[in-house]
Order: sequence, then structure tokens, then C-alpha cells
Amino acid sequence: MDLLHKTILCPFCGHPTPITLDISGDDQDDIEDCSNCCNPIHVQTHKDELHNKVQVFIDAEDEQYY
Repeated sequence: MDLLHKTILCPFCGHPTPITLDISGDDQDDIEDCSNCCNPIHVQTHKDELHNKVQVFIDAEDEQYY
């Protein structure tokens, strides 16, 4: 299992929040709770094997896409 440890900024309160991502599989779509304000943070992970990179997208869980 490949784990990636990162610190992100909560989109609600701006507090640094540590997260652990399992990058051993395909793309992921997860919800992590902020350790400060407890609001849900939407975390999307994309594994780009061609360029040997992992992209992480962070947004508020309540944001809607049109």
C-alpha cells in the first residue's frame, strides 16, 4: 500500500489539516473532516502514472458543480 501524507488547508476555516491518501489504486473521491471546524472537505486524488505524479484537488463538500 502506497500512502501519501499531506497537510492541506481547510476550505472553510483555513486551518492546516493533515490527511493520508492511499495512492496504490485508481483515482479516489473522499470526504475528510477538518480537525479544527469538523466541516467535511472533499478530496479528489488523481494518479498520473504517465508523468509519475499524484494530483490532489480540495474543495468544500457543499460546493456544487453545474
